[in-house]
Amino acid sequence: MSNPFKVEKKPLIIDNSEEVHEHDFKAGKVKVMIISGILSIIFLFVIILTLPYTMLSFNGLVVYATIISLILFLFMLLFRYFSVLLLAYLYITKYTVQEKDGYYPFISILAPAYNEGVTIRDSVQSLLELDYPNYEIIIINDGSKDNTAEIAEELVGYHQGRSSLVKVTLISKPNGGKARALNAGIRYSKADFVLCVDGDAMLSTNSLKMGVRHFVDPEVGAVAGNVKVFNRGKYLSDLQALEYVEGLNFARSAQGILKMVNIIPGPIGFFRKVAIQDAGYYASDTFAEDADMTLKILAKNWKIEYEPNAISFTEAPLKLQQLLKQRYRWSRGILQAIRKHRQHLINPTINFNNSLILWSMVIEAFFWPAMNILGNLFFILVGLLNGMTSLIVFWWVSITILDVMAAIYCVAAEREEIRLIPYALLYRLIFVLVIDITKAMATVEEFLGIEMNWGKLERTGLQPQK
Repeated sequence: MSNPFKVEKKPLIIDNSEEVHEHDFKAGKVKVMIISGILSIIFLFVIILTLPYTMLSFNGLVVYATIISLILFLFMLLFRYFSVLLLAYLYITKYTVQEKDGYYPFISILAPAYNEGVTIRDSVQSLLELDYPNYEIIIINDGSKDNTAEIAEELVGYHQGRSSLVKVTLISKPNGGKARALNAGIRYSKADFVLCVDGDAMLSTNSLKMGVRHFVDPEVGAVAGNVKVFNRGKYLSDLQALEYVEGLNFARSAQGILKMVNIIPGPIGFFRKVAIQDAGYYASDTFAEDADMTLKILAKNWKIEYEPNAISFTEAPLKLQQLLKQRYRWSRGILQAIRKHRQHLINPTINFNNSLILWSMVIEAFFWPAMNILGNLFFILVGLLNGMTSLIVFWWVSITILDVMAAIYCVAAEREEIRLIPYALLYRLIFVLVIDITKAMATVEEFLGIEMNWGKLERTGLQPQK
């Protein structure tokens, strides 16, 4: 890449300061444990005292309870699927017919990088290919230990982009985590809008144009982009590709009709800078700074849109151990964000929209994984012990049909690869169950306060499929 204009390099004094609010959760944990223990004992005594008065035998009672539980679980599953499907359909329908005038404000792309030497050059080259006339790229080297700083130094200057010259700037700072790195870039930027991406980001060429146009509405504080897996071809990465389409983007489409997206993904998130300032900037007191920032922006009554055509290609883990570590961190980070904003759970008068979003996150983070795990174990155990294997088959077939339907819709809506649809046969029964077990373990360890670390994924620098 050429440097037709030389940029004067000035030392930037960047610290790792941020607004951090300390919370003392020990007393709350003890209180919850005591209340849970008392309620459990009360329920146990109620069951023991009322059991002799039942008209059924113990085995008959178990079978009856199993059938009722199966029906209730499937009813909740159907309600969840079709509610999300309806909202997602309304959003896609509205999206395809509404028109937004061209809107091209100056925007800063912030790319925090920690040990991204393998990918940083390709990432910047990808950002220079964006079809947008008015933007800059700010690389924030977060104390990398590899050659990230040296490669980024070579990229500093003006480069010919698709539509205009694009300035590339480098900020180097001591390692302090992604939140502090993003804060440094936000404070340095003179633009009214910023796009936060990962250090290995590779965006579709029209991402900026499609994402920024939502800010025509002055009430929109942020826009969530569409994340897709690019290193496909393996069973595990293909399952993740389906998960991103069906499990993540499907839900964001539904939330988009309400303009209340609950998590702006780290690989591609557009922000009105004043909304970030209102929210108090990023904080590093959770392992999900993107979820925390989203909830803080919603709490300030900003709207958050979803843009399906602003696409960031991300590298998915190819080994099961890497995947479980990633989902473990995601799960604990989301739980930390929920706990940090728990006042909205118990007091909807503070901000009803935030309370609604938080309760949906609680259901997805706590109750749904537990119900999925216990439901599978319970129905399998009861079915085998009571000769009701047909119930197990009915259970699995019902869920698989729902997943195939959702996969067909999502693949069609996003014009994805048709070959992802057959993975729906394994998606819920194997992949999601393994992920839910990881979420359950993360929930227990987060509740117990077990220490954890970031667990960065090692990149290979693969190119996205065209």
